[in-house]
Amino acid sequence: MTQLQQEASPVAAGAPGTPVLEITGLEVGYRADGGTYRAVRGVDLVVRPGEVVALVGESGSGKSTTAHAALHLLSRGGAVTGGTIRLAGRDVSDLTEREWQAVRGREVGLVPQDPTVSLNPVQRVGDQVAEVLVVHGLARRRAARERAVALLEQAGIDDPAARARQYPHQLSGGMRQRVLIAIAIAAGPRLVVADEPTSALDVTVQRRILDHLETLVRDRGTALLLITHDLGVAADRADRIVVLEQGVVVEQGPAAEVLRAPQHPYTRRLIAAAPSLASGRLVATDVRVPVAAADPGPADPVPAAPVLELDAVRKEFALPRGAAARSVVAVDGVGLRVERGRTYALVGESGSGKSTTARIALRLERPTSGRVLFRGDDVTAARGETLRRLRRGFQVVYQSPYASLDPRFTVEQVIAEPLRAYGVGSRAERADRVRELVADVALPADVLRRSPRELSGGQRQRVAVARALALRPDLVVLDEPVSALDVSVQAQILELLVRLQAEHGLTYLFISHDLAVVRQVADDVGVLHRGRLVEQGPAEAILLDPRQDYTRELVAAIPGGRVRAGAHR
Repeated sequence: MTQLQQEASPVAAGAPGTPVLEITGLEVGYRADGGTYRAVRGVDLVVRPGEVVALVGESGSGKSTTAHAALHLLSRGGAVTGGTIRLAGRDVSDLTEREWQAVRGREVGLVPQDPTVSLNPVQRVGDQVAEVLVVHGLARRRAARERAVALLEQAGIDDPAARARQYPHQLSGGMRQRVLIAIAIAAGPRLVVADEPTSALDVTVQRRILDHLETLVRDRGTALLLITHDLGVAADRADRIVVLEQGVVVEQGPAAEVLRAPQHPYTRRLIAAAPSLASGRLVATDVRVPVAAADPGPADPVPAAPVLELDAVRKEFALPRGAAARSVVAVDGVGLRVERGRTYALVGESGSGKSTTARIALRLERPTSGRVLFRGDDVTAARGETLRRLRRGFQVVYQSPYASLDPRFTVEQVIAEPLRAYGVGSRAERADRVRELVADVALPADVLRRSPRELSGGQRQRVAVARALALRPDLVVLDEPVSALDVSVQAQILELLVRLQAEHGLTYLFISHDLAVVRQVADDVGVLHRGRLVEQGPAEAILLDPRQDYTRELVAAIPGGRVRAGAHR
């Protein structure tokens, strides 16, 4: 055995029945402002051979910090300040960095959250998988490359020999995540830590990745520590669930028991907030009669026509010279109607054409062919001042609450901006309207003087909703409005949108890849696949009795199926 091979196993195999990972009384602190912030407080956690344990909680709960502490991967300023961490029965607190480098990959594999930043962009993916085998002395370079192809195939990548020669940017997000799985399992570790491994992926890709990861660990007898904020994912995949709140374990036990009879209020809130565990559409509660305020302009008579209609819309984008084709079709013959006071959800995977369709509806893109009708009028060719006046009637709430608000403005200026741009009311009337909107979205009045940078993600998205409603638009386009938010904050924003619709008779075009969210808010659903609308109709019919194979696949991929099935027995 070579010196490298000897150094690759500093953690000896434990006795039969010994936990693969055992954390006792873990304390982790970060230096901040001259003091120490306690990010993890007294965490106890056990993962046994062949077991899947889900560590769940919201952002900031300490999930990733706990996992990174177990792998000696805390970021700068972070340190383990108490407790013990044992791998296969050995206390690893005293390992040197050199010894840890031998442990990581060989004894413990890590599947990070974001493959975009976790893979080397200038190294072929096959070489990145092979590197694990070479570093740990498990194979020489040529044999490692051959083994890497087999590992890529095990991770579910088609044509692995060809893919091994490609660079990360040449692969889809799902394929890049599979490469990370291949890297994690390459050396046959006892434990795989998967840190939000599918949070950035479409629901169908998420299901395939988790299915494959689960199969691999079951077949190999490997233990899996799954870090997730999605209790639906935990419900489907975990043997046991550990719930973290503000760095403290508030509940843990068998998955079925925790989900069926949660003991802690925080666990109950997480379960209630999870869209994937919900059974149906949200119903507006605490509906308030809108307060009279400055009128932004004369109201149009209620039209008989739909608020928005797309008629055989097609959009092609030109490709650079030298490409195999001259153009790519992003939207192909889409026709839909959004009726007043209803929510039409447009769903599909990344690349299906959802966002392009929304941009056409907002007249941010001109269709190659087809018509766009707004309140019954053909606006396909509108431009200049005519288009500017039209845009007063449709507003948008974007996916990221962090990128869509101008950090130079106060919240008051952000919300008032559309009113100023269209010259609505006097300064005093605009101030009254802004205060009304802030109250409408359930924010405190003192938020008006603050910068968006001082607000949480959920608060920022409430500000974005208030801004979108400032001009009392006929149509609000919601482009993945909750996908960047924690599950409990998602629930709050969805409840807000449903209440505001009930109070003001709002019309929504709701863009989403998440059918669990769509199920809670939609009246009508259209399913896009490769630019074509393959199915549309009432939400209940589409989600409960889909006709197309693609729609059935999307519905089947919604996490939390085990819990929902149990609830209907």
